[in-house]
Amino acid sequence: MGRRPSPSGGRLTRVHAPPEPPDRAAGSGTNGGREAVQRWRLVIRRDVLSGEVSQREQAAAWEASLVASGLPIAGLDATKPKARVAVAAPLAAGTPGEAELADLWLVERTARWRVREALVANLPPGYALVDVFDIWLGEPPLPGRVAASVYRAALAPPVDAGRLSAAAVALLAADTLPRERHKGDATVRYDLRPFLAGLDVAPAPDGGAVLRMTLRHDPAKGVGRPDETLAALAQTLGEPVVPASLVRERLVLAEPATAEPPAPRGPRRPGTVRSGSDPRSGPPRAGGH
Repeated sequence: MGRRPSPSGGRLTRVHAPPEPPDRAAGSGTNGGREAVQRWRLVIRRDVLSGEVSQREQAAAWEASLVASGLPIAGLDATKPKARVAVAAPLAAGTPGEAELADLWLVERTARWRVREALVANLPPGYALVDVFDIWLGEPPLPGRVAASVYRAALAPPVDAGRLSAAAVALLAADTLPRERHKGDATVRYDLRPFLAGLDVAPAPDGGAVLRMTLRHDPAKGVGRPDETLAALAQTLGEPVVPASLVRERLVLAEPATAEPPAPRGPRRPGTVRSGSDPRSGPPRAGGH
C-alpha cells in the first residue's frame, strides 16, 4: 500500500511567507461573517473532467458542493456569501491528480469524522476525498507555499528507459533551455531550465518507462509545464515522446519560515533552564516545536 498522503505534500526550501492576517484567516472582517475557528487541509483525488471545464466552473462546482455539505463553512453567513476555501494550485481539466490540496475554514469546531462524511457525500463528480487534516489557523496561505508539482508520465514501448534517462540528464545539465510557446496569436519565448527541479526515469514492467517530472512554480515567472518538458525531451532524443498516461502525483510545499521566538524576560535564577531549551543542545533553533 502507498503512504498516507501528507498535508504538506512534500517539502522544499523555506520561504518567508507571513501567516494570513486574522481577518482573512477568519473569512470575515468587513463582510460580516463569523470568525473561523478551525482550518482543514483536504487531500483530494481528481479524475479527468469531461469537456473543457474552466477553472471558474470547477470553483463553482466546489462552492455548490460545500454549501450542500451542511458544514459550518466560513463565509457562507457573510453579507456576500462565499465559501472560504483555497485550492493549492489549478489543474487542467484533462489531467488527473492523485493528491490535490485545498484548505477549508469552519466557524465551528467539527469532528474529523463529520467533516469526512459531509464532504464524501457531496463532492462534485470526478472528485474523491483521500484524507483531511486539522491544521493551524495561522499557517501561511496554501497557494503561496506551492513550490513544485510532481507529474508521472507512463511511456509505452518502444521508448527506451536508458536513452530517456540520458536525455533527462542532458536537460538537467544544460545552463539554458530556450523554448517557444504559442499563446493565442502570440509566440512566447522563455527558458524552461529554471522550471526543472528534477527528472527521474525508471523502467516499466511492460518494457517502456515511467518518467517523474518535478516542475517548479515561480510566482513571477509561472509554472513548469509537463507538455513542454516532454517536448524538450523529444527534441533531445530526436523522436516523439508521447505518454500513454499523465497524472499530477502530488504537490510540493515549501517549508514555511518561522520567526525566532522572543527572548524571555526577567532575571533567571541560578541553575534554572528556560522553557523550550535544553542545556545539552545549545540555544533553541528557529522554527522548532
